[in-house]
Amino acid sequence: MKKVIITVLGRDRPGIVAAVSRALHESRCNIEDVSQTILQTEFAGIFIITMPPGMEPEDLHAELNRGLSPEGLSVFLKTMEKGAEAVPVETEPFVITTMGPDRLGLVAGITALLASYRINITNLQAVFRGGLDPRRNVMIYEVDIPVETDQAAFRSALTQRAGELGLEVSLQHRDIFEQIHRV
Repeated sequence: MKKVIITVLGRDRPGIVAAVSRALHESRCNIEDVSQTILQTEFAGIFIITMPPGMEPEDLHAELNRGLSPEGLSVFLKTMEKGAEAVPVETEPFVITTMGPDRLGLVAGITALLASYRINITNLQAVFRGGLDPRRNVMIYEVDIPVETDQAAFRSALTQRAGELGLEVSLQHRDIFEQIHRV
């Protein structure tokens, strides 16, 4: 069976996930993974689905556009590539939180450092509300850090980069972060 990635974008309102899932159900597609969020006033959803035998991605894209574009939603579709799986790397899950005044280059500065240590970002939330109040500008990075990473060197480099960017930074193992922030 063919797998495709579907991205749906549009002005946020209740019922978007219901409309997309209904359209996929009517096309006999199975939703395997979904992630959605609201960024300011905009909905962004990513769905990984399997198509029924005999259906082509172009046909599914046309069906989804027919059903969702009248609702003001834009649909993008990409076929998942088949091929060799990535070589698994043993990692540990961590959460990096930064706070500080909003300015250009904050995300770029932190993510460049993460890439240099071969750290994979599994989820990123950045909320910038402007102004100089550091509590109004927060970035939360969920990351997988390879176990062979020199933790002391990484922590030092992260602290230095955050300082250069005018950010407060926190690095915690995800298990500890979740225990501290449990509601």
